[in-house]
Amino acid sequence: MTPDLEAALSAVRETEPLINSVTNEVTVNDVANITLHWGALPVMSDDEREVADMVAAAQGVLLNMGTVSEDGEATMLTAGAAANEQGVPLVVDPVGVGATPTRNRVAERLVTELDVSIVKGNYGEVSMLAGEAAEVRGVESVGEYDDITAAAKACAEATDAVVVASGVTDVVATAEEAYEIEAGHELMGRVVGTGCMLGVTLAVFAAAMDDPLEAALAGTLAFGLAGERAAEEGVYQGPASYKTAFLDAVAGFEPRGEARITDR
Repeated sequence: MTPDLEAALSAVRETEPLINSVTNEVTVNDVANITLHWGALPVMSDDEREVADMVAAAQGVLLNMGTVSEDGEATMLTAGAAANEQGVPLVVDPVGVGATPTRNRVAERLVTELDVSIVKGNYGEVSMLAGEAAEVRGVESVGEYDDITAAAKACAEATDAVVVASGVTDVVATAEEAYEIEAGHELMGRVVGTGCMLGVTLAVFAAAMDDPLEAALAGTLAFGLAGERAAEEGVYQGPASYKTAFLDAVAGFEPRGEARITDR
């Protein structure tokens, strides 16, 4: 399956979906900016007293566990329940699951108590949610994952969601099918926050498209291609200026007919 990136981007820009992100303190500004640069509208409501009302006005929701706290856990569950009640696509980024018992418990609650459209994680996080061996240090995936495609499909089956496993090669999977996406640049891995930005990118595309699988494929492909263009066409001296070039590449992104998706 190769998504129609032009149609996907047109849908985002024409509908300007409002995306509520309950995300971590480290990358909140980056998540807001990339939401806007894709053509959506960001709101970062993270107060349990108002989040259900904000989600009721939104077209997409991201829950990111990057700086998990007791209050944050309650807010994410409230936001997710509101998204389910309103029929709003819900993306969960279980950042750091596998690193501590607390993160394991919170991630388990998010993917079992809520109806999740897309789960996005690195190889280690996806493997942990699939019940397989994984090594996560802090919020980073380390170790070898020889069959991440099988792990992503198992995770999709366990969570009843589309799964995006991000890495050198991105894998997008349901319980029945999987696709590999070869797009991106190594400098993306040297910038804190690209994983969080991918998570909200998926929420943006899911808000504008009917099929979560097509949205996951389109969002993941567009994100990786923007990273390539930033490296090839942007002006930068290192990781910090590369991030600026990457955000600019997203803001000016137009499809060029690239197809980097392989059925697995």
